[in-house]
Amino acid sequence: MFRLSAPKRTILFRRYLATHAVPIPSSITRHDWTRQEIQEIFDTPLMDLVFRAASVHRKHQDASKIQLCTLMNIKTGGCTEDCSYCSQSSRYSTATQASRLLDIDPVIEAARKAKENGSTRFCMGAAWRDLAGRKRGFERILQMVREVRGMGMEVCTTLGMLSPDQARQLKEAGLTAYNHNLDTSREFYPQVITSRSYDERLNTIDAVRDAGISVCSGGILGLGEKDEDRVGLIWEVSSMPEHPESFPVNALVPIAGTPLEKNEPVSYHTLVRTIATARVVLPTTIIRLAAGRNTMPESEQAMCFMAGANAIFTGEQMLTTPCSPWDEDKAMMDRWGLGGLQSFEHVNVARKEQPAATLLNEHRTKGGASVSMNV
Repeated sequence: MFRLSAPKRTILFRRYLATHAVPIPSSITRHDWTRQEIQEIFDTPLMDLVFRAASVHRKHQDASKIQLCTLMNIKTGGCTEDCSYCSQSSRYSTATQASRLLDIDPVIEAARKAKENGSTRFCMGAAWRDLAGRKRGFERILQMVREVRGMGMEVCTTLGMLSPDQARQLKEAGLTAYNHNLDTSREFYPQVITSRSYDERLNTIDAVRDAGISVCSGGILGLGEKDEDRVGLIWEVSSMPEHPESFPVNALVPIAGTPLEKNEPVSYHTLVRTIATARVVLPTTIIRLAAGRNTMPESEQAMCFMAGANAIFTGEQMLTTPCSPWDEDKAMMDRWGLGGLQSFEHVNVARKEQPAATLLNEHRTKGGASVSMNV
């Protein structure tokens, strides 16, 4: 059966600012992949590719564990960006209604419900370009982060672009991860978004990493991109000084009123191929099967897990798209012999929660070898 560990007492702790100065040992991860190498992996016959990805996954992670994550929209619509896929943009006429930033209490209640249902990471999204002029709102979000973290959950936010100081404040509040997707390759990106540059996205990711926060950055399939753009996205994150802690793979859910409302769904085989390629190139990263999963039959989801996906979003809904409910997901995982990944269990997350000096000593003691860690 799918089992959840008993709730743990909240422990007061002092925050430390670990940074990417203490990387995952280079013997595990490569940062010098060429696009041609990744393209050749991507083009491998699919069954061979899935087998290779499954082997890499089992070598570097516990393939029997899937993290359950719940995402809540804490401020809906009214965004000034022009992301072609997003119903929250103020530039498009969609069914999404703009709303103010939620109060703290309903957010904490939603986090508590998510935890009771087995989710170990709680993510909060606000439809903003950035936090400029939002001092009171940011202070409220910092308190949300503190309270969710106090429940013993991993906590993630996606709030648009961040300054280094804002990233530092989020870290001190207890933020585990920050989501800031690159969406697609640098070359195709201008076809999707013009209001924010690719380099601006990378600058926010740099600020997050430098603050000692785990980076969550992936993309969306089905934007009209080609295979080389999917390869370009994976190559971009593989070239970062530290591979992202997690790499979300979203399948576009076309929404009426957006410029991409008539896009054809991305093929399932392309989705699996992208997940498997990312798993080979990013062996220690969590790969999150995200938007669009609710339309996939269970057998297709299982193949994604075999190809290296090891996290899902579950609950009542994502930001503006449907989500599979907790009970269905836990029953599915039970049928396939999969268990839940606990909060702070993954080594990439755990190491960010330790003082930098401890991490350095650990690395020296182990001679730079890979170390499995549960906390």
